[in-house]
Amino acid sequence: MNVTLRQLRAFLAVHQEGSFTKAAETLHITQSALSSIIKELENNLELGLFDRSTRKLETSEAGRNILPAVIRMLDEMDTLTNEVKGLKELDYGKVRIAVAQQLASVELPRIISMYNTMYPQVEVSMIDCGVEKIQDIVSSGEADIGIGPERKLQTSLSKRLIFSQPFHLATLPSHPIAQGGRIRWKDIASLELITLRGTFTDLLIENLMRDSADYIIKPKHQVNFMSTALSMVKNGLGVTLCLPYAFESVKQNELVMVPICDPIIYRNFYLYSSKNREKLPAVQKFIDVYLKHMHFDRALE
Repeated sequence: MNVTLRQLRAFLAVHQEGSFTKAAETLHITQSALSSIIKELENNLELGLFDRSTRKLETSEAGRNILPAVIRMLDEMDTLTNEVKGLKELDYGKVRIAVAQQLASVELPRIISMYNTMYPQVEVSMIDCGVEKIQDIVSSGEADIGIGPERKLQTSLSKRLIFSQPFHLATLPSHPIAQGGRIRWKDIASLELITLRGTFTDLLIENLMRDSADYIIKPKHQVNFMSTALSMVKNGLGVTLCLPYAFESVKQNELVMVPICDPIIYRNFYLYSSKNREKLPAVQKFIDVYLKHMHFDRALE
């Protein structure tokens, strides 16, 4: 059967009004157009839906039998239409974000607050996690998007470059290198360096070429977390490598950041999402707001 919603709505209007004339007015169409629609529906169903006489119009027995199903179908379609409209207009929805812990504490809370003001009916949740877990969380469907530094991309995901930042050295304001404005990579070899274990440092070694990165391969201290490294610097145990997005943590530890040059090495940060899952309007709108309003350049001021 090639039955359309238009035909079902026309049938229900005629039943409710008890008149083709009144039903046509309700539907804002001509009476002849309404008659054609009802005729098409009766042909499709191979049933007569109305008993017509010169005095009155009544719904036939067949029409009364299918009436509950027609009402149910139209109600369900109205519900579906409202659901789709709500999703499109962001009347409700969810946005789940997996983000590296350091990033989670800087720009993202400000942007979530802004988004909540714009779309208060949408629920935004943040999963702050280790960098290495971001792609797994997005791939499993636990998060809609992930934000973090460059890592080997899982085949089920896509990535979009959102910003890049150059490496800096975090040090005490009283340290001589804090007075010079910048420092060369080769000059770091003479300092007591504190580095992070794992990919953060491994990728840097590849950028510098292993032959000239011995002081990074064998630092004075190696720790797992940036918070630990910065606390050690604060207490005079050395200097550490960091990126400008960590400026709040650097400032809280009463430290300063010194740009590193010769060469200037950048670390790329990406927005990760699933190739196989369509983004809901609320998620896409959050991405738009994030890209428009993030200001990691503040860290460089």
